[in-house]
Amino acid sequence: MVKIRLRRTGKTKQPSYRLVVADSRSPRDGKFIEIIGHYNPIRTPKVLEINADRARYWLGVGAQPSDTVVNLLKRQNILDGEGKVVAVPVEG
Repeated sequence: MVKIRLRRTGKTKQPSYRLVVADSRSPRDGKFIEIIGHYNPIRTPKVLEINADRARYWLGVGAQPSDTVVNLLKRQNILDGEGKVVAVPVEG
């Protein structure tokens, strides 16, 4: 199964994370398919950047986000309160 999860980077006691799409059998910091964003909880304010189009694509083809990633996707309005993908607003 394909999962969307956090991959830890950064120095000791100074973590930063990448949001990656990876096979569920690969280790946390191991092989991944694609990087779709990054998260730095140490900075003030916290830095969270996600490529919304790619996140919606992977969720659409069945990738399962981890619990922490679900919270981050809700913060970016990619998922709604029930955990369903929010449609892209149409400009016209």
